[in-house]
Amino acid sequence: MQSLLKYITVDIMVILMSMVPLIELRGAIPFGVASGLSPMSSLMLSLIGSTIPIPFILLGIRPLFERLKKIKRVRKIINNITNKAMKKSGDVVKYGFWGLIIFVGIPLPGTGVWTGSLMAALLNMRIKIAFPAIFLGNIIAGTIMYILSYTTVNFFNLIP
Repeated sequence: MQSLLKYITVDIMVILMSMVPLIELRGAIPFGVASGLSPMSSLMLSLIGSTIPIPFILLGIRPLFERLKKIKRVRKIINNITNKAMKKSGDVVKYGFWGLIIFVGIPLPGTGVWTGSLMAALLNMRIKIAFPAIFLGNIIAGTIMYILSYTTVNFFNLIP
């Protein structure tokens, strides 16, 4: 295992981190910048990584949840996840495509690609509507995190 870890570069770590729920690009961009990558490189790698789970969630989460609900011990967990996602779905239901963009684009905990994709899947949004909305929202969130990372790096470089 130790020998495998030496091959994991910062670039790969940023991509992998951005694929993880809750961290996503909101955590991966600052990590990449703090690890020596440029804010733009961190943004691009994070967008690649955070985009990878979208089609899998959109196409696979409902069948997976249905199977997991058959397991008594897991049913409550699945219901909790579903209920939390659906509690946040008001604007997405009301505004559809644009609501999903805004939901994913606000870089706050619980408003990213994973939750947006889960919400879209549970609301039976068509993939040709959901995927672009989630992707555009992710670009907006990434741009906000890029600006915050870029200004932070420049601010601290200006201090003598």
